[in-house]
Amino acid sequence: MTPRLFWLVYSTETRKLMTYRVDFWITAVLNFVVSITVPYFLWTAVFESAGMATVAGYTLHEMVLYYCLAVLLGRVVRGSDQLRDISTDIYEGSLSRYLLYPAGYLPFKYAQHLANLLPSVLQLALLGPAIAGVIGLPASVAISWGSIFLALAAVAIGNALYYLMSFTLQTVAFWADNIWSLIVMMRIAASLLGGLLIPLSCFPEWAQAVLAWTPFPCLYHLPVNALLGKSTFAQAAAGLATSLAWCVLFFGAARLIWRRGTLQYTGVGI
Repeated sequence: MTPRLFWLVYSTETRKLMTYRVDFWITAVLNFVVSITVPYFLWTAVFESAGMATVAGYTLHEMVLYYCLAVLLGRVVRGSDQLRDISTDIYEGSLSRYLLYPAGYLPFKYAQHLANLLPSVLQLALLGPAIAGVIGLPASVAISWGSIFLALAAVAIGNALYYLMSFTLQTVAFWADNIWSLIVMMRIAASLLGGLLIPLSCFPEWAQAVLAWTPFPCLYHLPVNALLGKSTFAQAAAGLATSLAWCVLFFGAARLIWRRGTLQYTGVGI
């Protein structure tokens, strides 16, 4: 797929996504408020009942900031989460037209996936500083250019990893009649084991050691902790290296499943 074609797909999808701007911003703000309100009251009750200043290495102030960043950075990692289109193309036979395009299906869909990032990036750029100004930064949090670079690297790798994981599961639709349960399982596992629902430092040490070798921490936990300075450079580098290895693994699996699936694929119409 040529860079020019990649850009054309990206720009077209971006314009389509931003057609209804008012509806987009209303939905974005309401979803963010709901996503933050519940954890805030939950962790306030946890800190009050525990009677401790810190829980799992976070103060209440840091915990609130963690969830705000996890929601915003997580949206950039996931995009608009519309990768169900891949299985729909297979089920409905509309995959046929993509097979005639002068571009590979995987990079074509990735261009569409990247186009869905723009709204999330805008939310992060606008809501992030606003949140920092309202709730303030704890004295223990030291955001530097180095931490910002590590966080951006983690977000970029996490985005590619999330896409490859989703693509691999979606292509199971070549053989399965319904893969919705697989998508739901991946989302739940990514949210729980990736640090969106609860910081990974709340897990037992043995569980944290096991999770460090899985693809999930790079999706939410690593970008947030890198930005907040909670991870050392060595820890962040190790997490990024592990995530890159998983990207290579899922890319190979996606290519293999795609080749095997298209050999037996049948579709009607264009």
